[in-house]
Amino acid sequence: MQALADFMNLYFLPGVAVGCIYALGAVGISLIFAILRFAHFAHGDVMTFGAYVAYSLVASLGWSVYLALPIAVIAGALVSVVVDRLAYRPFRKSPGIIVVIASFGVMLVLRSLVQLIWGVDVLNYETGIRKPVELFGGFRIAQKHIIIILVSVVIAAGLHWFLSRSRMGKAMRAMSDDADLARISGIDTERVVRWTWLIGGGLAAAAGVFAGINSKLHPSVGWDLLLPLFAAAILGGIGKPYGAIVGGLAIGVAQEVATYPWIADMPLVPPAYKNAVAFFVMVCMLIWRPTGLFKGRVL
Repeated sequence: MQALADFMNLYFLPGVAVGCIYALGAVGISLIFAILRFAHFAHGDVMTFGAYVAYSLVASLGWSVYLALPIAVIAGALVSVVVDRLAYRPFRKSPGIIVVIASFGVMLVLRSLVQLIWGVDVLNYETGIRKPVELFGGFRIAQKHIIIILVSVVIAAGLHWFLSRSRMGKAMRAMSDDADLARISGIDTERVVRWTWLIGGGLAAAAGVFAGINSKLHPSVGWDLLLPLFAAAILGGIGKPYGAIVGGLAIGVAQEVATYPWIADMPLVPPAYKNAVAFFVMVCMLIWRPTGLFKGRVL
């Protein structure tokens, strides 16, 4: 019983929290690919930017990081719209590879901006150690993981309502299926694109804040998560938001559970190489089922 409790406390539940972070980030990647048809490699640095906006409010005004979260989400959404207007919109009708290369440039600009404004030191939202919440039978979970999981569930529920019930959500799904047909049908495709960036950037910022809460904050925090995010999006089916949620949870749990000492006293996968698990899952999925679990598009 104690072994099961240790497994749940130290590996599975933290894996679910990490999976929620991946899910939020991967949904943005899937939405952007579904609407705009390119892989957004600056997505991780939008996460970093949002996380540092929240840190500014925590450090300068003494806010709780959870109170600063909505402001960070707004900042991530707005910076994404501005980036699209300046860096991506001029290449809207160009081959996809040109926009992908532009996203690498945006990635470097955003990271340099973060380093210029906030520096390169490792930062923390909070100091000290908080006792985990005791459950039953020796099971316990960290307070930060409870909040990350609950807020992620609320965001996922809100996204589901938006995509399935709202007029703009239906327009986004129509444009994802066939952009030309959506345009002929009278849908304002540029407005759909703006909403896509607002949602994708906001979700990225939320994921960045949660990543900072879960570990530490540094200028490469988003870049370090980019591989697991793409792995999650590909696992679920690129262009499928619900698949990205499932893929994010699967990758997060797989990474943490892989470090459990399954065979001997040593971890099966050293913690420093957890991202290799995401890479392995991504490669296997591309070989076995390139469209992912939810039959998305092929990169």
